[in-house]
Amino acid sequence: MSSKTLPLPPYLKVLAVLALLIVVIFVLIVGKSILIPLAMGAFFAVLFTPLCLYLEKINFSRILSCIVSLLCMIGIGFGLLSFIVSNLISFSKDFANVSIRISSLIEQVDEFTSSKLGFQQKLVDELDPNALLALVNENSGSISKFAINAIGSLSSLVLIPVFMFFFLLYRDHLVQVIISMYQDTKPELVKSQIIRLRKVVLNYISGVGKVMVILALLNITAYTLIGVDHAIFFGLIGAILNIIPYIGPFIGALLPMSYAFLTMNNLLSPLLILGAYQAIQLLEGNILTPKIVGNQVNLNAFITFLGLFLGASIWGVAGMILIIPMLAILREIFDLSNSTKPFALLLGEEPKAIKSKPTSDENKNS
Repeated sequence: MSSKTLPLPPYLKVLAVLALLIVVIFVLIVGKSILIPLAMGAFFAVLFTPLCLYLEKINFSRILSCIVSLLCMIGIGFGLLSFIVSNLISFSKDFANVSIRISSLIEQVDEFTSSKLGFQQKLVDELDPNALLALVNENSGSISKFAINAIGSLSSLVLIPVFMFFFLLYRDHLVQVIISMYQDTKPELVKSQIIRLRKVVLNYISGVGKVMVILALLNITAYTLIGVDHAIFFGLIGAILNIIPYIGPFIGALLPMSYAFLTMNNLLSPLLILGAYQAIQLLEGNILTPKIVGNQVNLNAFITFLGLFLGASIWGVAGMILIIPMLAILREIFDLSNSTKPFALLLGEEPKAIKSKPTSDENKNS
């Protein structure tokens, strides 16, 4: 007699999913020193795959095309990091007159409280300009030290180019491995799904890159017109931080606003920066991202926010950058099977209801 296996109750399935989620998060935390450069290497490998394919079409060997792509990635990354660190270090020179600026603001506060409120605080008498200058210089130095220490602490990320090189070199081999794991499925179908997933990630990354370039140009133009020093730096940082939804754009605007408040002699400049930030974000949210990125990710806002929180808790800034494309890949994988489609629905946007035409019976009843 053949015994039939009974299906698991729904609550056991939920418990199994939760247990698997806990195990995955534990592995991500424990192995982050290897998994972060591995994920970043895969990220850059997908980004530079079109360059490899182009070079191979013009008779470059696989190894040579991978080396050229690797050198391009290293050159871009090193140039960007050098630009950021050099600007951060130069900020300490710009803060030389900050104590005078703060003293002037406190004098204005004293005048306002004396004329409008009828009492005198005399904050200027209690202010020590030398102490303020030392405090600002110390904080500006700590910003530079933080950037340098962050790069130094990410010394393990030297593995990123290594992993990227091997992902590019063995990309066809990895596809064959995945195909062999699905022996019950047609190889052509599995390969087409892998290509589709790679296109989803590539389209998302390239779309975000195009939006970042446009935002950088808009930010630089706005900050230059306002008269903010280091406009190129702040515009570029604001565009790069836009890759982190919700949090990144706010930090990208807060940095030039704080700098303008401390170094410029009027309060209008920070307000103009805030206005420019609002206008550019409206343009990005309503026109640029929908038209360029489109629905490549198709994650709902709650999952995006929760993913950012979990990514920051597990992997820090790297997690916040990588979590969105990783969730997009998971959603596409879940959508391949009927048994996992509910998870794809959980991650994705709510499907819009399709309005059907009224039937003849409905028309008669109306």
